[in-house]
Amino acid sequence: MAAPLKAVDGNADLQALMSDLATRARAAARVLALAPPEQKNRALEAMERAIRSNAAAILAANAEDVAEARASGNATSSFIDRLTLTPARVEGMAEGIGIVRGIADPVGIITESWQRPNGMTIERVRVPLGVVGVIFESRPNVAADAGVLCLKSGNAVILRGGSDSFRSCRAIHECLGQGLREAGLPEAAITLVPTRDRAAVGMMLSGLNGAIDVIVPRGGKSLVARVEQEARVPVFAHLEGVNHVYVDASADLAMAKAIVLNAKMRRTGVCGAAETLLVDRAAAGNNLKPLVEMLIEAGCEVRGDDAVQKTDARVKPASEDDWDTEYLDAIIAAKVVDGVDGAIAHIQNHGSHHTDAIVSADEAAAKRFLSEVDSAIVLHNASTQFADGGEFGFGAEIGIATGRFHARGPVGAEQLTSFKYRVHGTGQTRP
Repeated sequence: MAAPLKAVDGNADLQALMSDLATRARAAARVLALAPPEQKNRALEAMERAIRSNAAAILAANAEDVAEARASGNATSSFIDRLTLTPARVEGMAEGIGIVRGIADPVGIITESWQRPNGMTIERVRVPLGVVGVIFESRPNVAADAGVLCLKSGNAVILRGGSDSFRSCRAIHECLGQGLREAGLPEAAITLVPTRDRAAVGMMLSGLNGAIDVIVPRGGKSLVARVEQEARVPVFAHLEGVNHVYVDASADLAMAKAIVLNAKMRRTGVCGAAETLLVDRAAAGNNLKPLVEMLIEAGCEVRGDDAVQKTDARVKPASEDDWDTEYLDAIIAAKVVDGVDGAIAHIQNHGSHHTDAIVSADEAAAKRFLSEVDSAIVLHNASTQFADGGEFGFGAEIGIATGRFHARGPVGAEQLTSFKYRVHGTGQTRP
């Protein structure tokens, strides 16, 4: 087995490092594409054990990352929340690996089969994408999620984590490497770029001379914008989560309060957090004030239009920019709209096609909302915080794809495959 890559601190050897890394990943992808499900599952089982047995080391590494971020003086509370690992979150990583191990292996599945009049049989079969490049920022658990999902789907992956989570990602990656070794799979199947040098990102976006087949960005608006601008390979777009909760006139107020509070305040720094509250004008007299007061008393700043400002003196005026902002913090924009038509129009003008929810007892209104809101995830009477691959039963996610090509919504193992056609003949020739 090749010697493990060493960390670098400068640019002198970066090009050679990344080239070597790409060569190894490409070779590993060829092995993984043919690896039987049992071997991949052995690796996942060993990774799950390693995460649990090395939890203390992972938490210690993470504590150093968090301390460094706090000392910088620039980290927001939501950033610290995304960066921080707890015993429960480490256990959640391990549980997620177990769930991924238990799902059906997508590689080799025949999705369609038909016979032509000339007797040939054509099959459409799932195959891995090849080498996936994942560029992410503060959340270190992405290293585990992306690594195990790519393994399950027969892909090699090159992980470039944020500099803020560098130590945490290394500790997690060591556990993933242990699982690969125990199962006899190449360690380069899950590669962590061993440097904080930002130039490595540009090299990945170039495709590393054809080694990377697809890029997945997991981070803020500036990262995604850079990836989409510079990438020379296909991108699974993961745009910001400007997510809405629309409270219809028919909504049960107690249900609406529970959903809105959870959607905004459960974890404000995740991409599934609600950023805008829309309230039907027809029932605003009954619903608006309780919703606004609940949010403010929970520690959430409310920025509203004129109607919302009149309900509570603590509401701040909303600017035009507020309707397009992903706060990732305890701030929400609130607006009164004219029914489901007004809600759909607002989301169409200001949404990011990520996740939007309606709270309604009117099935016709809910059906219209679910049909006409063009987002990757739309929910009826449920919190936007369910925008998560684990909650969809995928075990984990590599991101929430907001584009319209290939994958959309939570990207799990199945979404990390493409397909090819297998044609079976009995000597047919074309006239």
